[in-house]
Amino acid sequence: MPQVTEEAAKRAEEIKNEANEHFKKQQYERAIELYTAAIELDDNTAIYYGNRSLAYLRTECFGYALEDASKALELDKSYVKGYYRRASAYMSLGKFKLALKDYETVSKTRPNDRDARLKFQECQKVVKMIMFQKAIAVEENTKTVAQSIDLRSMVIEDDYEGPGLEEGMVTENFMLELMEHYKAQKKLHRHHAYKILLDIKKQLMKLATLVDVPIPDGTKFTVCGDIHGQFYDLMNIFKLNGLPSTTNPYLFNGDFVDRGSFSVECIFVLFGFKLLYPDHFFMSRGNHESVTMNQMYGFQGEVKAKYTAQMADLFTEVYNWLPLAHCLNSRVLVMHGGLFSTDDVTLDDIRKTERNRQPPETGIMCELLWSDPMPGKGRAPSKRGVGIQFGSDITWNFLEKNNLEYIIRSHEVKSEGYEVTHGGNCITVFSAPNYCDTMGNKGAFITMTGGDLKPKFTTYEAVPHPPVKPMAYANSILSLFS
Repeated sequence: MPQVTEEAAKRAEEIKNEANEHFKKQQYERAIELYTAAIELDDNTAIYYGNRSLAYLRTECFGYALEDASKALELDKSYVKGYYRRASAYMSLGKFKLALKDYETVSKTRPNDRDARLKFQECQKVVKMIMFQKAIAVEENTKTVAQSIDLRSMVIEDDYEGPGLEEGMVTENFMLELMEHYKAQKKLHRHHAYKILLDIKKQLMKLATLVDVPIPDGTKFTVCGDIHGQFYDLMNIFKLNGLPSTTNPYLFNGDFVDRGSFSVECIFVLFGFKLLYPDHFFMSRGNHESVTMNQMYGFQGEVKAKYTAQMADLFTEVYNWLPLAHCLNSRVLVMHGGLFSTDDVTLDDIRKTERNRQPPETGIMCELLWSDPMPGKGRAPSKRGVGIQFGSDITWNFLEKNNLEYIIRSHEVKSEGYEVTHGGNCITVFSAPNYCDTMGNKGAFITMTGGDLKPKFTTYEAVPHPPVKPMAYANSILSLFS
């Protein structure tokens, strides 16, 4: 290792301290820039990598966080926070056994460290729970959750005053009442909730993995990005842009749930509109429509709190049937994450992709849900640790190969709610303003008309919501790893 001069080491320490101040103010991107500057001056100090790892965790760059934590431990095996950071990254990526291994290491080397012992024990519980769930799933794989639901046993009490399905069907009046019911922080009766889930599963099972969406000339079409359980902001979208209808079609591009604490309300409204307008309301799967994400980031806990564990399992079955992408007029491809690790992927390859499963760690389905664009050209390992990063040439080649004009994706917070990159070929739209009540970003949605498909962006600020904090239902173990 090259020697660091005393002057460089002193300046690096000053920059690190400045970065720490930005971190305290939740200015994570600036903190990352400064930690990087400190590392450029002195790349032999574990704490610089450890601090940057934590900042990457805050910005959900779990792949980079993992890399930095590992580098910190390479420099100093006794750097305990390095194990904590790496465990957090592993936990965020659903790699619970690897997280457990890090805490076991700390517990053995520091047997009197109560904090490490507590985290090891909690992580161990998660691993045992997952192993137990897998064992049960193998035993019960002959019968789906949907098949085990008995709606007749779910009697609607006489004193229930909420919205009701009309002859078992979602109607426009039901949807209007449901939204008002939710605004008043009331719950939909379990009978109606289960019926919606059973019906939406049947509907989604009939769809293709890649759905072709025709938009007639002159017809308006709206694409929304991540909602993340921010129900009151979802209502604001409909206030600004009109309710979904046969003349006002929408596509919601994944991550309907998690983090925000009104995810149940969001998903039932969206599923309700999908049932009401099956040919004019579209939903793509996001990376958060998965078991691991729902276990960690709140949706599973919220469903259990508002309904039952059985319903949480039913949601998992339903999410497995969500389409992975939509193609608008054979000219614009919309997916939650992004493009692929190879140059040969075609629309037909997406159509042939088996989607009725949990997202794998590699391949087309994984990359549709997890990948991100990057400046420059080529490909790079994902900052998230899953999927890839792809440059402008990758986007251009994909469009050229598949005779497309541009792609729309979501998956990333943007300060203005949207971002146009790769020479206009790649558009990101994110529809959850002031994400997690902390990010200060605007939300956005895209409108276009069927003829030219030229994107128009509408941005908006967050609206007030009841005093329930984001992540209120998240797995309690997350707080241990922050």
